[in-house]
Amino acid sequence: MLGLMVATSIWIWLAVVDAIAGEPFRTFTVLGGITSFTVMHYVLNVAYGTVIVAGIHSAMRQPSLMGVVAMGFLVIEFAFAMITVLLSHVGLGELAWLRVFGGSVIGAAVAFVILTREHPLATVLRQADDEEANV
Repeated sequence: MLGLMVATSIWIWLAVVDAIAGEPFRTFTVLGGITSFTVMHYVLNVAYGTVIVAGIHSAMRQPSLMGVVAMGFLVIEFAFAMITVLLSHVGLGELAWLRVFGGSVIGAAVAFVILTREHPLATVLRQADDEEANV
């Protein structure tokens, strides 16, 4: 469910930004076409959602793993920043930052909201802090 919600929010973000820019579905076209992009986008986001939820569940059993989840998030966001730089030179232009990196931020925000409602993240983080303090 997490991957589907994140994928849908990013897909809508991209479609809206492209429409406002007067270039409907430009991002989708540059990234392989509407159908190919949509299929790959949903597959990757479902995989992302599965990994994140598995990481959160593992961190609930061993709170110190929350650091690994947080570091994974930072690595993914850094990768999206690098991909955005590349895409800004390969066909999306200056709006690549708004389209791609903006979509990544929107997706991360949606994931965070869903996870904080479905999983007791705050409790897990406090447990990780307490575990670190006791070491």
